Amino acid sequence: MALPWLQILDAVIGVTDLARSRKIRKLSQESVEPSQQIEASRGGAGLGGIEARLAGVVVAALKEAFERDTHRLELERQQLEAERQRAERVLKLELRRHTIDREIGRLRLLAGIAVASWIGTLFFAARLLGGPVGARAALGSGWILLLAAFASSFVGQGRVAALAARTDDGPGDSGAAGALSVWLIVAGLALVGLAVLIA
Repeated sequence: MALPWLQILDAVIGVTDLARSRKIRKLSQESVEPSQQIEASRGGAGLGGIEARLAGVVVAALKEAFERDTHRLELERQQLEAERQRAERVLKLELRRHTIDREIGRLRLLAGIAVASWIGTLFFAARLLGGPVGARAALGSGWILLLAAFASSFVGQGRVAALAARTDDGPGDSGAAGALSVWLIVAGLALVGLAVLIA
C-alpha cells in the first residue's frame, strides 16, 4: 500500500502556513505596549521554535515513512524473486515428470511388443521344431533375443523409476537398457523370420 505523499506534504504546508499566519497577526496588533512587545517577540520566537520542532518532527516522520516504504519494497521484491524461483522449480519438476512418464510408457510398450512377438513365434514353433538344425537354432536365438528385449525394457523401467525417486534434475531416460530393447526386438524378429525362411 503506497503512502499518499502529496496529501502528507499538503498537510505539512498547511500547518506551516497556519503557524506563520498566527505569528503575523500577533505582530501586526497596533496597540502593543513595550512590555507586551517583548512578550510578543518571545512568543514569536516560541512560535519559530515550534515551527522548527514541527518541521523536524515532519522531516523525521517523512524519513521514517520513506525508510519503511523502502524496506517494504525490498521485502516485496525478495518475495517476488522467491516466488519466481519456486515457479521455475515447479515447472522443471513438472517437465521432468512428463518426460519420465513418457519414457516409462515407451518401455512398457516395448515390453508388450517383445512378449507379443515371442508368443506370436510360438505358432511357428511346431512347424520349425521338426525342420533343419539351422532353423531351430535361428528360432531359439530369436526367442532368446525377444526375451532379452523384454528383460532389458524392465531394467530400463527400473532405472527410470529410480531416477524419478531422486530429487535432482537429472535426465529421465532409461539409458542403454531402453535403447537396447528396441534393437533386441528387431534382431529377434529377424532371426525368427530367418528361421521361417530356412524351414
